[in-house]
Amino acid sequence: MECRVAGGVRRGTYITDRDGMAVVKLSSGYNIGLPPAACTRLSRSVPAPAAKRAPVTQDANLPELAIISTGGTIASRIDYRTGAVTSQFDADDILTAIPDLAKVARYRTKQLYTILSENMTPAIWQELARAVHEEILRGVAGVIVTHGTDTMAYSASALAFMLKTPVPVVFVGSQRSADRPSSDNAMNAACAAAAATSELGEVAVVMHETTSDDRCAIHRGTRVRKMHTSRRDAFASVGIPPIGHVEYPSRSVMLSPDAVRRGTNRPELHDRLEKHCGLVQFYPGMDEKVIRSFAGYKGLVLAGTGLGHTSTHLITAIRELVDGGTMITMTSQCLNGRVCDRVYDTGRDLLKAGVIEGGDMLPETALVKLMWVLANARNSEQAAAMMQENLAGECNRRSGHGL
Repeated sequence: MECRVAGGVRRGTYITDRDGMAVVKLSSGYNIGLPPAACTRLSRSVPAPAAKRAPVTQDANLPELAIISTGGTIASRIDYRTGAVTSQFDADDILTAIPDLAKVARYRTKQLYTILSENMTPAIWQELARAVHEEILRGVAGVIVTHGTDTMAYSASALAFMLKTPVPVVFVGSQRSADRPSSDNAMNAACAAAAATSELGEVAVVMHETTSDDRCAIHRGTRVRKMHTSRRDAFASVGIPPIGHVEYPSRSVMLSPDAVRRGTNRPELHDRLEKHCGLVQFYPGMDEKVIRSFAGYKGLVLAGTGLGHTSTHLITAIRELVDGGTMITMTSQCLNGRVCDRVYDTGRDLLKAGVIEGGDMLPETALVKLMWVLANARNSEQAAAMMQENLAGECNRRSGHGL
């Protein structure tokens, strides 16, 4: 179809009508919305589904990896009914769509879910941990988990607490779907496979380190955060440097001395979680009702200001929650540095109210840890002690210069 817009005529493929606009796919691969009156509709052309590709030939001499698919953008295409990105294909499709993976390893594939990551739940984390543990016991050299990027840090943290693994467990996603000209899925997947065959021995996230197709970073699963909504280099390690890098296209892996090495741990699964936990960010003027709304929860993570503070008028509600059996852990909205509630009066009052300091844990990591600790500790005293222990690389004993 042709559409007359400022600057001339745009030609593209009509996809659908949405929100009063005609959605048109340009030859660049990007969708734009244009007033229908400005367009001459020649035909509605919806690309036919691609023919099923022949399976990729796998080399029996290469190490075996497991790919467990949960969905996300890395397993997505454009839905031409709506013009939106939807999760539509499984682990086998990923393997056939990225033939470069066959140069690194041979693969077992399992489609656990096909969802976007905002639909993740603690129950799915438990299923995922069991599926990964099962693959480890079967003797695979490593496990790749394909996952949406928005909540990938939560899921990586969850598996880091629930699993002890002797092999790499690598989460990977993409910021842009496979049919986008700027998709990062192929490079991220190839780098994840390289990391999964390396000497790594812990749960990690592998994603673009720069905006170019030259290098991926390997991030510890409990210290990683998505820092940008759409950039390809959206992920960063917080409080520590990345634990490794994968060069591309060579796929050479370099691990830092701090990375846990392959074979360090024996496989263990501890998949209990206390799901009645919450996370809330303090803001100026917060009503006490917000805190009291968590009455009956087993645990609550507060993301306070600076060194770990809330306003003074909330402390009574916080004390009531603690007295009612809710374990409260304080983290900071500042992504770098650590909580210390012994500096100012407010912090000391929070400690007297029963709040536990969360050190330099990221708030989302602290939430997942609290779920795990409350389900696995013998009693509240042990749970409180465990929240301040470094269980899976989530706590730094000291904050380095500039961190």
